[in-house]
Amino acid sequence: MRRADVSRPIGVFDSGLGGLTVFKALSRRLPGEDLVYFGDTAHVPYGSKSAAEVERCSLAAARFLMGKHIKALVVACNTSSALALPRLRRELPVPVMGVIEPGARAAALASRGGKVGVIGTEATVLSGAYPEALRRALPGAKIKAAACPLFVPLVEEGWWGGPVALETARRYLSPMKRFGADTLILGCTHYPLLKGVIGRVMGPGVRLVDSAVEASKEAARQLEAMGLRRVAASRRGRWSFYASDAPRRVLRLARRWLGTGELRVELANLP
Repeated sequence: MRRADVSRPIGVFDSGLGGLTVFKALSRRLPGEDLVYFGDTAHVPYGSKSAAEVERCSLAAARFLMGKHIKALVVACNTSSALALPRLRRELPVPVMGVIEPGARAAALASRGGKVGVIGTEATVLSGAYPEALRRALPGAKIKAAACPLFVPLVEEGWWGGPVALETARRYLSPMKRFGADTLILGCTHYPLLKGVIGRVMGPGVRLVDSAVEASKEAARQLEAMGLRRVAASRRGRWSFYASDAPRRVLRLARRWLGTGELRVELANLP
């Protein structure tokens, strides 16, 4: 890419609203960058879909963002990162970054005893992408992965705390506690919004790895290495938001999570 492309925005997409955790982390780490977010709320969740359907939806989302003239794409969805990243990288003319490799590397560094848990959607867990990445980063690691499918709709409804979220977390995480994980990867970008209840259930001795934060670190590193990072100390980046369905609901939760009322969400018409 040309140096002139530095001023173009970074695209971020997720199956719904969980990718806003990545968006928020990116905006903090790269405050001068323009960011464009697309939530595929018409097809959420990706985690219960077939690999072929995840790939199709991911390509449609990526092509929509390419139409916004982005300079890089951050796939803020663990399911898409597990199942669609290779094809996205083949077909798109911009750098494409996922969330799995950064999360696995961070967990390898955080683990004290080599017992790492992974929670994610059914599709992410079935893909085996996290255990594969973890074994590269931490040979000999003992790994347990578990699907927590109800976590996504809890977040999409804004139920991040309270008795329903806590009881759901207790039921899902009891096998992980018996396993004795010393580190737990939140392998879905929705899950950091439930970090409070997950941490309460797992206990203070378990380190939680936020894949959203780790993805933002990796994006900053890669943009810097490629000469695409926008450095403007006094400039605040512009934000744009799109959703394939229910933009008002997206707006309500985006305002709540990002802590600002100065947002607009436009409806995106995908083919």
